[in-house]
Amino acid sequence: MDRAVEDLTARARIRDAAVRLFGERGIEGASIRDIAAEAGVSSGLVRHHFGSKEALREACDQYAKERMLQIGAELTKDGNLTGLDPLTLHPLAFPLQLYLVRSMMDGSETATALFLEGVEAVEEWTTSFGINPKDRRGYAAALAAIKLSVFVFRDQVSKALGEDITTPAGYNRIGQALMEVFTIPLLTQEQVDHMRKQEK
Repeated sequence: MDRAVEDLTARARIRDAAVRLFGERGIEGASIRDIAAEAGVSSGLVRHHFGSKEALREACDQYAKERMLQIGAELTKDGNLTGLDPLTLHPLAFPLQLYLVRSMMDGSETATALFLEGVEAVEEWTTSFGINPKDRRGYAAALAAIKLSVFVFRDQVSKALGEDITTPAGYNRIGQALMEVFTIPLLTQEQVDHMRKQEK
């Protein structure tokens, strides 16, 4: 194999291993040695490609952000939402979603920027579909946070369901439930109007 191609493959393996371990354990909980072992390379090779754990984390942040945006664009191409099936999404998106949530919790500016982009995307979606919440930004932020909270509380959610949501079946189950949360109204329009009148 060409040396440049071999190095690129090793770099990608290291990055993918870091995404998995950082997502599962957090930045502090995953060492360079752990990542090297997961990727099947030496610790020296990890440092050769990335220099430090912080630089590796930044590379993972950027990759996860770009890949999630790419997946989103692919799945919603031409307005077709059929690709949003949770079973289809699991192998592509779940490791990245888990990683990005953990990265946000660990204070990553890149991951936080992606969350803010997600909030803006929800705002645009509400406008294009004629959804007019009283506080559009607040509505968008709440929806984005609800989706991410499933991963923050994945152990508790898994226990509540009696099924591990990191598995395809569990991910599908909670994904379908989230779709219903977002599509089944909790209040009638009359109830909403009544509540708004009381606020005035």
